[in-house]
Amino acid sequence: MLNKQQIRYCLDVMKEMFPNAECELRHKNPFELVIAVVLSAQCTDALVNKVTLDLFKKYKTPEDYVAVQLEELQQDLRSIGLYRNKAKHIRKLCQMLIDEYGGEVPSTKEELIQLAGVGRKTANVVASVAFHEPAIAVDTHVERVSKRLGICKWKDSVLEVEQTLMRKVPKNEWSDTHHRMIFFGRYHCKAKNPNCDTCALLDLCREGQKRMKKRESEVHV
Repeated sequence: MLNKQQIRYCLDVMKEMFPNAECELRHKNPFELVIAVVLSAQCTDALVNKVTLDLFKKYKTPEDYVAVQLEELQQDLRSIGLYRNKAKHIRKLCQMLIDEYGGEVPSTKEELIQLAGVGRKTANVVASVAFHEPAIAVDTHVERVSKRLGICKWKDSVLEVEQTLMRKVPKNEWSDTHHRMIFFGRYHCKAKNPNCDTCALLDLCREGQKRMKKRESEVHV
């Protein structure tokens, strides 16, 4: 496990590599962001952005989503994985916004997490990006990077990863760290082919060193 000084170095390197890391889901307001993040579950941001390009022209308010037949909304989301369930969640979510929040997206994580289809990760993303509330949303990239580097334990659950990062990263850096770790995982420390041989963090990375040793042994066989 990395110590405090080593974690600080990792954060600084990621900042240097991705100084402008930010949410890549296209949106113009908190409501569009909620919809986009719900759609992004087990799906790439690039595909979500492709779908929401037309979706956000057709549906602008919670009332718009509730007004159409479920089947029509499902067809509009057809190219996205789990589109049937996501369409149901979005309609329920929109009805809750209308009934309980006057059609506005609530700003706190505690309220957001109560919405249909909104889990802890989604609530953290929306609170952080739309309302500038410090948060660390743990997606597949954040989990992978933090475990490979040894900031978190391999056996940690998603919630334990979030809690560990909140303890070990200064609160005023939570949101930026979330985005930088996503970029680091998405574009550098990729799931299948991480760029270990060119990584500035290789000396600290237990997974990277293991992969490099394996590669060397295969070369010498």
